[in-house]
Amino acid sequence: MPTSKEHARLLRLATRASLAVASILIVAKAVAWWLSGSVSLLAGLTDSVLDGAASFLNLLAVHYALRPADDDHRYGHGKAEALAGMAQALFIGSSAVLIGYQAWKQAQDPQPLGAAGVGIAVMILSLALTVALLALQYKVIRETGSTAVRADSLHYRSDLLLNGSILVALVLASYGWPQLDAFFGLGIALYILWSAVHIARESTAILMDQELPLDVSEQMLALACNVPGVLGAHDLRTRMSGNHWFVQLHLELPGQLSLSQAHGICEDVEAAIESQYPRAEVLVHADPV
Repeated sequence: MPTSKEHARLLRLATRASLAVASILIVAKAVAWWLSGSVSLLAGLTDSVLDGAASFLNLLAVHYALRPADDDHRYGHGKAEALAGMAQALFIGSSAVLIGYQAWKQAQDPQPLGAAGVGIAVMILSLALTVALLALQYKVIRETGSTAVRADSLHYRSDLLLNGSILVALVLASYGWPQLDAFFGLGIALYILWSAVHIARESTAILMDQELPLDVSEQMLALACNVPGVLGAHDLRTRMSGNHWFVQLHLELPGQLSLSQAHGICEDVEAAIESQYPRAEVLVHADPV
């Protein structure tokens, strides 16, 4: 099933916007950390650097995933998105470990922060850009169901919490509690690690051809059985690749039907399911009863 031009446009827009936001935040946070010495800002900078790497990888993966099916990949290239999600999980998990290590060192020997005002301004900018990016990603996920953009959105949602926590830590440090900066960094590291595990589990489910949710499968069977001439349906199998759903099922049809009649009913079933679930590509096998 070919990917629509609008879906392709939205996916490319989301990945390019993600890379642009990450690049801006890397520069801004690097300057703020250099001036302030905040371990929370270092955590934010490290996360943004890895965000940039992950977003660039996402850009490449989505570009590859949008390629149509060919002789070597008859089901398309959609699983490139899940592979990108696994890579993102690795990037994000690595950043969590690095942030936790830096925060622990800072907790052992708290240092007063310099230029906290610059850091606060940068974090407000980070929050504004992240909220704008998440709004765009939400629209793209709703329209395309992209695994790669969903993984990207998940870690930018964690960035929203991260940046908000850094902002609180900088404000408190500017009022004389620099030791809280390290504890905020530790909490942020744990949350980022949890996000990485979540992304890895979702990507693994796609790579291992996990079935679609049970309610979706039951609705597909109901749609098939409601087509005139169908006596029953069984052995429904589903899997996901990128923003495509591949569906297979067996139909129970009267044995006296001609081949042309049976074929027509099968096409009606495929059309009924695909009209309800446009992302699905349905393959039907007819069993005579």
